[in-house]
Amino acid sequence: MLFFPSRSPNAVSRPLSTLESLRLRSRLSVRCLGLVPGNTIPKETVPFRKQLKDEAKRQRAAGEKAGRDIGRNNARQPDGWELTVGIEIHAQLNTDRKLFSSGCNAELDGCWKTNAIEEAATSINDEPNSNVSVFDLALPGTQPVFQTGAVVPALRAAIAFNCSVMNKSRFDRKHYFYPDQPAGYQITQFYEPFARSGSITLYDHDGIAPEDGKSITVGIKQIQLEQDTAKTVHQPPSTSLLDFNRVSHPLIEIITLPQIHHPQTAAACVKKIQSVLQAVSAVTTGMEMGGLRADVNVSVRSKTDTGKESNSYAYEGITGLGQRTEIKNLSSFKAVEGAIIAERDRQIEVLEAGGKVEGETRGWTLGSTETKKLRGKEGEVDYRYMPDPDVAPLIIDPRLIDHISETLPTLPDESINNLVHTMGLTLKDAKTLITLDDGARLDYFDEILDEMNKEELVHQEKHYAKTVANWFVFPGFPVLMLVTKRHQRVLHELGGLLSASGQPFSENKVSAAAMASIMKNLTQGRITGSTAKQLLIMAFDGESRDIETVIEDENLWLEVLPREEYLTLAQGLIKDNEKMVQQITVKGQHGKINWLLGQMMRKGEGKLEASKAEAIIREVLGLVGRKTK
Repeated sequence: MLFFPSRSPNAVSRPLSTLESLRLRSRLSVRCLGLVPGNTIPKETVPFRKQLKDEAKRQRAAGEKAGRDIGRNNARQPDGWELTVGIEIHAQLNTDRKLFSSGCNAELDGCWKTNAIEEAATSINDEPNSNVSVFDLALPGTQPVFQTGAVVPALRAAIAFNCSVMNKSRFDRKHYFYPDQPAGYQITQFYEPFARSGSITLYDHDGIAPEDGKSITVGIKQIQLEQDTAKTVHQPPSTSLLDFNRVSHPLIEIITLPQIHHPQTAAACVKKIQSVLQAVSAVTTGMEMGGLRADVNVSVRSKTDTGKESNSYAYEGITGLGQRTEIKNLSSFKAVEGAIIAERDRQIEVLEAGGKVEGETRGWTLGSTETKKLRGKEGEVDYRYMPDPDVAPLIIDPRLIDHISETLPTLPDESINNLVHTMGLTLKDAKTLITLDDGARLDYFDEILDEMNKEELVHQEKHYAKTVANWFVFPGFPVLMLVTKRHQRVLHELGGLLSASGQPFSENKVSAAAMASIMKNLTQGRITGSTAKQLLIMAFDGESRDIETVIEDENLWLEVLPREEYLTLAQGLIKDNEKMVQQITVKGQHGKINWLLGQMMRKGEGKLEASKAEAIIREVLGLVGRKTK
């Protein structure tokens, strides 16, 4: 763990001299490597991991409040003003190695266990400062070694967003002094990025603002490769912690054009960009795990007075814009929407009072209703961009671009279209399948259907698709109605079992083959709904026998009972529950038929079909053909 004392809140900020920066870099590097005896965490310091957990809890609580505030504030659409938003998204690429740190995968090859510390792997959940190379710390004499493995996921992203991929691109140095960047500069692609001129189309089902209609297309100026910085965790009043695991993690920065005019649409844009990146395996985690962060550039302009100085700004050919401010490091979709609303309202208030919006960098935290100034906006000259002399140009073979284009995984829009129009799912269910668990549920869904297709059930694929989705798509619901056309009783589904046990979907123990076997036998009427539920629970609890064997060994096959036995059970049940029957037949409380159905199914001991049982109950009650209230 690494510590450095922060300046007093009242101290004047100033740039470090070259000598001071070298001394600070040396102290930080040595402490990070654990070479200073007695470098331990003070007793009064909260452990790093506990602080992260506490912060996550605080943000969740604040997020709930922020969500309520967003709902209230967003209803107020400012008259006479137009909001314009551009987004910069930083996404960690799906790679084993850092962008400029040579070496192996620490988890597989144990490279950190050598004490040379010349190489480091990418890491998300590892102990702080456990995957750090000498280049990450900018020790004198170290040089960047470009890792070509970052190119493939970056290309997937660029092609998915309809970008033109450059055959030749270059790296630049972006200079600034901050403890999370020990080199004093970041390696990025400012002037010659590897991808340009892309776009993303958002639809109403993506959650865009109603004012944007059925769809809106947002241009993407460029996508560039760059290295990440260290992670800083502040511990008031005067201590900050630095985790250098994140330094040089490969990033892509996706820069959109300022073509978004509603906070809700901006949040939907970030969410869809994340969904696309996950669908093509360009990234491994999203915002919830810190793998994706967003900066938003916000400006407002008067719709009535186009001659105002405040409307004289332009960007990439888009004119008539207001002075923009940038809000940094937003780590949730709610934060994106809430920060834009707060900054929009602040700028309008300033302009309506006759003031001038300053170009600056601002911050926002969950639960806040205002943004806060962090620093004056640094421009291109302040960052002193220059070509990096230590990194050669990136040359991409057109054959690689063609290969990735041809093998690109299915994009979310195509998946939704297939699930809705081919498989017959509702739009809501299709969206849920795609977005939950980083797409893991969609993969599981496809595996189950593949298993069913092996049984030559392709002609029933649409019917099976609805059944399969209903059995596991909803994560927090313990029960689900109307599972199939033939079995309309309440059933526990896989998502409910996982929720009840507190397990993530990634730890699902029910194989696709087992689920397919349960679905097949249920839908073909060979087992009852209650038996299917029992089999699912057994598979979830680790049953090693295949489903067909379990059914045979436990004598769980459905025995087709004659109509007379159904009538006998229903008549006896109605005779024993006269008060309930009166409530149904006289008072019209038809919902209580489900209670009678449950009692009858229990008496049937797994030998009854729910649909037949309900039909017999309605017949005995004289409700056949009557509408249920």
